[in-house]
Order: sequence, then C-alpha cells, then structure tokens
Amino acid sequence: MTDRRVRIGIDVGGTFTHAVAIDAATQEVVGKTKVPTSHDADEGVARGVVQSLLRLLEQHALTPGDVLLIAHSTTQATNALLEGDVAPVGILGMGSGLSAWLAAKQTHIAPIELAPGRFLQTTHRFLKSDSLTDESIDTCLKQLRADGAEVIVAAEAFAVDDDTNETRVCERAKALGMRATATHHVSRLHGLRIRTRTAVINASMIPRMLDTADMTEKAVRDAGIAAPLMVMRSDGGVMSIDEMRRRPILTMLSGPAAGVAAALLYARISDGIFLEVGGTSTDISAIKDGRCQIRSAEIGGHKLHVSTLDVRTIGVAGGSLVYVKNGQIVGVGPRSAHIAGLPYLSFAEQLDQLRADTFTFEDADFAVVRAKPGNSNSENAAAFALTPTGASNILGLVEDDDPAHANPEVLAHGAQALAEKFEATTDITALAEKILAKTSARVREVVEGLMRDYKLDAGVIKLIGGGGGAAAIVPHAALQMKLPYEAVPDADVISAIGVALALVRDTVERSVIAPGDDDIRRIRTEAFESVLKMGAAPESVEVFIEIDAKRNLLRATAEGSTEIRKAETRRTHISEDERMALVAGSIGPSLEPPARIIAAAGFEIWQAPYERTRFWRFFKDRKNAVRALDDAGTIRWQSNHAETRASTVQSAEKDLIDLAERYTKYNDAGAIIPRCFVFLNGRIINLSGMVEMSQVLEVLRFDLANAVSSDPCIIAVATS
Repeated sequence: MTDRRVRIGIDVGGTFTHAVAIDAATQEVVGKTKVPTSHDADEGVARGVVQSLLRLLEQHALTPGDVLLIAHSTTQATNALLEGDVAPVGILGMGSGLSAWLAAKQTHIAPIELAPGRFLQTTHRFLKSDSLTDESIDTCLKQLRADGAEVIVAAEAFAVDDDTNETRVCERAKALGMRATATHHVSRLHGLRIRTRTAVINASMIPRMLDTADMTEKAVRDAGIAAPLMVMRSDGGVMSIDEMRRRPILTMLSGPAAGVAAALLYARISDGIFLEVGGTSTDISAIKDGRCQIRSAEIGGHKLHVSTLDVRTIGVAGGSLVYVKNGQIVGVGPRSAHIAGLPYLSFAEQLDQLRADTFTFEDADFAVVRAKPGNSNSENAAAFALTPTGASNILGLVEDDDPAHANPEVLAHGAQALAEKFEATTDITALAEKILAKTSARVREVVEGLMRDYKLDAGVIKLIGGGGGAAAIVPHAALQMKLPYEAVPDADVISAIGVALALVRDTVERSVIAPGDDDIRRIRTEAFESVLKMGAAPESVEVFIEIDAKRNLLRATAEGSTEIRKAETRRTHISEDERMALVAGSIGPSLEPPARIIAAAGFEIWQAPYERTRFWRFFKDRKNAVRALDDAGTIRWQSNHAETRASTVQSAEKDLIDLAERYTKYNDAGAIIPRCFVFLNGRIINLSGMVEMSQVLEVLRFDLANAVSSDPCIIAVATS
C-alpha cells in the first residue's frame, strides 16, 4: 500500500459498526472491518467509531499519512430523540411593535413529545426587541437557567433578515457560561414557530453531541491523523465536525443517507429506486436525474426546517420471520430472526432430527425448523428460522458469491418439512414463492408511491439493491414489477462506502417571492462559500438551485469533494458493441437500433426513436429515448422524452433558449418550461429546479463563467 491515499468511511449500524478504506484515485475497496456497535458504552456509539477506525488502520497496514479524509455516520442524534436523552432548553423570545404579542406566542414552544412518554422540556421568557439591554437579557437568561435550562435558544421575529439581536443573546449567554444557539443558525426561512421549534430540537442535542464530537476528534488526532473529520448528514452529504457541533440536528435521521450516497457516487445510478436491505427492515428511496429526493423532516408530527432524504422504511427484510396462523403461512415480518434471537435456516451447516414447528415470539407464531446441530452434544433441539433469504435461495435468485448465499442441502431439507406442515405440499418452490410474494407486495406499494410522488418514468428506472440482505428481497420484487434489477458492488458494506465517498454539502434556503437574478446570485454564493469553509476544494464544488413558486422558497444546495478527484479507474471501460448493447437493453423495444449522435464534453449521446401509445391505444406518437454515457460507458443521464443538441460554451445560452422554446407549454398560469441540462467537461449541469427561463440562464452563466468559450458542450431538454 505504498503511496496509497485512502478515504475512510465508518457506518454505525444497529448491530455492527463497519469501516472501509477506499482508494481515493480508483475508488477500490482496499480494506474493511467491523466491530459491535457500542450502544451501551459511556461514550455511546462514538467508542465503536474509534475502535473500528483503529482496527482498520492496524489490519490493513495503513498509516496516518495515507488518510485523506475520515467520515462517519452517527445514530446518536436519532437515538437521543427516541430515548429522550436530550437537554432541557430555555427559549428567549423577542419581537417588536404591534406584532410582539404574536412573537411571544410563536416562540413559546410547549414540551415536545419525542416518543411515547418521552418529552423535550422547555421554558420560556420574552423581551421586546426595541428595549433590549444587556441587563434585561442577563436577567432572563439567569431565570431560564434557574428553571433548569441547559441550553438557550435565541428566537426573534424576522431574525432571518437581521440576526443582530439573536447574536447578542448568544454572546451574553456565553459570557454567563451557558451554551446557546439561535434560530438563524438552523434556518433562514420565515415562519417563526417552526424555526424556533427546529432550533429547540437542535439545542437539546448540543451537550451530548459536543461531548461525542470532542471524544471522536481527540481519538483521531491522537492516532496522528491530521485529515479532515466529517460527519454524515441526513440529506446524503457530509459536514465538518465543527459544523456538526453547531447544528447536530442535521445528523438526525441520517441512517439511510449513506447507502443512497453510495448508489449515486459508487454505483453511479442516474435514475432508479434504491433499496437498502438489512435483516429487520428495508429503506427505500428514489433517485432522479442523478439526485436523491429530499423532504422536510418531522418530529412528533411537527414539521421542521431540516431537509432529509425521503426514505420510506418497511418492516420486511432478509431476516424477517414467516408468520403462521391456523396452520397456514399468512405474512412476513415485521419481526425478524435477529430480534427473536434465531439463527437462519439458510446458513445452518448440518442439522439432525429435523422437524417443522412454530416459534412463539411477542404473542405471535412463526415458522421454524427444530433440529439438533450436527456438531452439538446437546440433547435439546434448537429453532432455525426460514426467512426471505432462504426463500430467495430456493428460487435461485441469490448468486454464489453473495453474502446471502445459503447451504442448499440443509435449506432444502428444512423447507420441505415446513412446506409439508403448513402448505400441505412437497413443492418448496411454491412455499418460497408464497413467502416472497408477500414481501414483494410490500415493496411494490412503496415503490409505486415514490414513482407517483416524483413523477418517475417507469421506462428508465430500475430497482437497485444494497445492503447484506438485498438478494433476499429485491430480485423477486423486480420480477414481480417487471423492472430491471441491479445489485451494487460490495453491497454488504455499501453504507460505509457511501460515507467515505459522500460529498461535503450544505443547503441554504430563503423565503423569496419571485426571486430575481440578484436573489439567485446571493444564495448561490452563500452556499458555495459554506462548503468551502468546511473543506471542499473550490474546483470540485457544484451548486444546484431550486425554486418552489408555490411556497415562495428559493434553495441552493452546494456540494464538493475535499480533494480534486481523478477519473475512477475502478470502472472497466467497455467496447463500442457493449455500449450499444447497454443502451439497447436500457431503452427496450424501439423503432430503430440506438445510434450515437453526439460525442463531446466527456459524454456520448445515444438515441433511439420509439412509438408511444396513448388514450386506450387509439393514438400513437413518436418519441426519442436518450441515454448519456460517460467515458467509462456508464449511463449518467437518461430520458425517454428528450431532445439534445451539440453546442459550445459561447453558444450555449442561445441554443438552450431555442431548444427549450420548442417544448415550452403555455396555459393561463404562464409558460411551463421543460427540464433543462447542460453537459460540460464530464459533468452534468442540472438546471431542472428553475421555473422561468431567465432563472435557468442566470444559473447557467455561473456554471459557464470559468469555461473556455470554444469548449464543446451538449444541451438537453427533457419533456417529462
């Protein structure tokens, strides 16, 4: 490993904490390890993070100088909320004029129920902004402390426009030896009540999270590692440890984010549904145009000004138990073999005196095989659970090198006994099909919901499986839904890989009515500078602008790497014939074979016409299916309703206006522009978040500012 530079990712799971080292140049996995997750340690899960890091360095002969970056996920914020392990918060509300009474009401946040019977306790004082003095602030702060507050939240009406008074309160609290934060630290959106509630939850986490951050950082530095230390965010990016100290709420609900980051950056998925399958549950999320889908987080039914991945969790996975009632198999999950303490029948090596039976757990009965392990001297029979992992193996859906691959002889023997007892048949494939039909129905319901919500085109999406239990759930669901399926490489450690590769990210939001060029320019600059402060290399930063006209919301999301990444040599470059076959397989039946129509800007554009039937097959229209391949032959962008055009940086604006105008629709509300994209120097400039062409062009000018006017680019518009 001489001269090898690595990025280290550490993912904290429910059972194990996985650590991987990724070669920064090739994205190859060069080492991995795991330790039990340290839920019960005094330091919490942070102890497991440090243990896994040190073990990884030792086992794979990595030196501190080899490490470019360390990033880890954390369940601590989520666990703190679930367990009520949070600090009491004191709120100092402020407002002025006739609206002071409303500000007093909106900053008075009642105790927040985090889980049944577990509350975040709050206390409140209020001051009029136009008569603030250091003495009046100090008096209120001391009263809040006397009421039991461990952290202060400064909350003033319209602080998003002028944060002077909130900052002043934080400074006075610091002078009194108190921890404090402000609403403008967590959000720049209007809406005083929701902004205050978000700040209160953020504040409640600060004491515990600060202790954890300090301990983790000290251990890393004591190991001689000077590389940046990052923490996973709930929106799929990472942030610096210092930013986590300021806004720990951004790590809340971040558990599934790492897997989605890996699907984007490691598997290079452009459009699809990602399913990360564990032993107990499956997390399902959508990827569209190479971006994960974001929603507002909620706690106790209350919305927060915090963005998180839209991940939908179902209680079926590789280890789900098969539910039996009245001698029949009637369901799968949500209880799992892991929780019940049962070994998988799939992985049993040798069983003697085998017989089918039931196992009662939490007042329900589940199908198991009772037997004596072949190498055991015990007289007592043990129970082994048949799970979706076993069912998928029976149907031949698990590859030989997959971590979920079973012992076929023992599995078949046990499954046959279960089939005879509960289904009155010796056909174990029928038993397996019945089990997986029930899991696939649960998956299908969620997948179809995501497709509706995000208007995903069934003609371009695929199901992508990740996690150690992916083969148990995803292949059968894909067959049932008639969708293509793909397994990500290194699925068993995919979340740790996602943590290692995740980009430094921050999102800035503003409440703006009809944002103009200046508004877009300011928010873009603020987001850009934020990720620079956290260590992103300027040349790597990209900013995605979104405008939500219905909510008067302007959002800028900036992301970049801590180093300038070279081309990923891990991926094998494919031949011309292989590229055509890849595109043809992706598009499906077409009127003509796919043809490469443009090769420029680090991409190849392949196109094939096809005929679409509409209105009960009475009408047909001709559409173009487009696939954009990168130099290695990976599909990076796709649409079944698109047009493209070769251009240059100098002509990009003119050509984009001309092409977009052809697909702009007009109604009583005005013009509805198509989704616009520009391909330049191996990257995709996503302009689909804008609602007006003037906004599209303003953002495009930023992205083209440093390009050479003669550089080739590709213009694309998607009409669906």
